[in-house]
Amino acid sequence: MEKRELGKTDMQVSVLGFGGAEIGFQGATPATVTELLQSALDAGLNVIDTAECYVNSEELIGTAVSDRRKDYYLFTKCGHLESMAKPDWRPESLLQSIQRSLRRLRTDRLDLIQLHSCSEAELRKGDVIDALERARKRGYTRYIGYSGDGSAARHAITCGAFDALQTSVSIADQEAIDLTLPLARERQMGVIAKRPIGNAAWRYPQRPDNAYHLPYWERLQKLNYDFVRGPQAVSIALRFTLSVPGVHTAIVGTKNPARWRENAALLEAGPLPADQFEAIRTRWRATAEPEWVGQT
Repeated sequence: MEKRELGKTDMQVSVLGFGGAEIGFQGATPATVTELLQSALDAGLNVIDTAECYVNSEELIGTAVSDRRKDYYLFTKCGHLESMAKPDWRPESLLQSIQRSLRRLRTDRLDLIQLHSCSEAELRKGDVIDALERARKRGYTRYIGYSGDGSAARHAITCGAFDALQTSVSIADQEAIDLTLPLARERQMGVIAKRPIGNAAWRYPQRPDNAYHLPYWERLQKLNYDFVRGPQAVSIALRFTLSVPGVHTAIVGTKNPARWRENAALLEAGPLPADQFEAIRTRWRATAEPEWVGQT
């Protein structure tokens, strides 16, 4: 699998990474996660990303692949102890959270710790950044990053404190392509694309009730891409994200071991042709509404 240098870090990351939200929220079994991650590592994946608030995702990952720790880069996030609805940005709380993540992931050091959708106002106070710097000095992590979108992500780039940015980039979420990614490239930051296939929201024939899929489903109704009605939808969507300048890796979540292998195979087609990439961008520019901001 193709690998790209993650900005100014020393990490050569696989273009397809694993996102750990689904295995936690969808109740994957330890056996399933072990099969999924072991086979993915065998196939060339070397990025695993999770978060403290993804239920038991960290524990599942630690159980499944801690014995192969040298085979992958391990990223997690801090700031929400129980759920995204309950942030806790106190410096000592962040440090304690990172320590718990290390124990759950069965490792003595992370490759990247990220502030998880911290507001711009909180970032500007500086305490949260200081906490991550303290974590790095204590040896808990090699690099520090910010995970989020919009003006907060833009400030995370321009403040110069972070090594990497994780942000939403997909056919249904293109704000970052203009707002933040050019700045990240200029500063040689690593860029991790989350939700790279827009949650595959086109698969819902009717308006979904799930708030996780609904915004993208509504956008896709108006964007009306013809390719989402065909068998190449996932391939085109994923290759679009990985064709965006500055994106180094795209993390996809699943609890289905076969799904990761299927997604990896889709990348064998190579980059999206320039004319197809630009057609998707042109459609977005003509259709996107002001409230179509990056989804955290």
